[in-house]
Amino acid sequence: MNHPIPSDSQAAELAQQLEQHPGYKVLRRLVPRQRFEAASPGRKLQKGVVLDTETTGLSVDTDRVIELGMVFFQFDPETGTLHGDTSVFDQLEDPGRPIPPESVAIHHITDEMVSGKRIDDAEIESLLKDVSVVIAHNAAFDRPFVEQRWPLFETKQWACSIKDIDWKAEGVSSAKLEYLLQTQGVFYEAHRAETDCWALLELLTMVLPQSQQPALLQLLESLNQPQVRLYAIGSPFDSKDVLKARGYRWDAEKRSWHRNLSTDKALEEEIDWLKRKVYTAKKSNVVQIETLGGTIRHSGRQGLTVNREI
Repeated sequence: MNHPIPSDSQAAELAQQLEQHPGYKVLRRLVPRQRFEAASPGRKLQKGVVLDTETTGLSVDTDRVIELGMVFFQFDPETGTLHGDTSVFDQLEDPGRPIPPESVAIHHITDEMVSGKRIDDAEIESLLKDVSVVIAHNAAFDRPFVEQRWPLFETKQWACSIKDIDWKAEGVSSAKLEYLLQTQGVFYEAHRAETDCWALLELLTMVLPQSQQPALLQLLESLNQPQVRLYAIGSPFDSKDVLKARGYRWDAEKRSWHRNLSTDKALEEEIDWLKRKVYTAKKSNVVQIETLGGTIRHSGRQGLTVNREI
């Protein structure tokens, strides 16, 4: 038997009824937030932007940006709450070469769609002028691409909603944007820059389950952490499994294992651990410490480095 499709109001009522039943969870389609409630009088707001790119491929050396999406918003830096109106920027650009079929299959942007188009550099410069933080979901991918195309992005503080929130500690099993929004009862169609930006903006309003603070506030707090990258220079070959289990990653160019740390205390504790567990054969060893700030991290560019004898 064919049943008539319920109206929007009828569907909303059915969804509310289902939510009362312990056997069901309801997902609602993402509705872009054009406006947040006004801030209290006297609160000083700052301007932020969520950003996403679509590209011809994965290599920043050989591939190009073909779509740049940004959603601008205002926020209270003390509370991490969003206020006022949002605005959107989304433009396509012709990379001057055919877009590989495997990339088209992901973002569905064709050669015909980008033909003869160029992203407006002057508009980007104007929009970014008073932005205090740029946020991307996997900034380590997006940041190098946009910095190569628009060097102005190098001067901005960046935060990554994958790396700069400890989702595991928050009891969340996946950091995929689609999954994170589903935990909030929201779904959306991904893989176009503007849509992903609206999804990320929605994520910033999420109250984290363990720390009970807005996701945006935790990202803002991460900007103030003295993040460093510790390189275990000259570590013995037979220590590689121990280092890997500890969370170190291999840097092929430096030929060294490294790990990011967010506080001075964590750095000192990690150096002590290296002396006890890795550098056991010699009394004198050297580690390298690279300072990473919001204008460096997730960029692929090198921060200030110093060698330290331990």
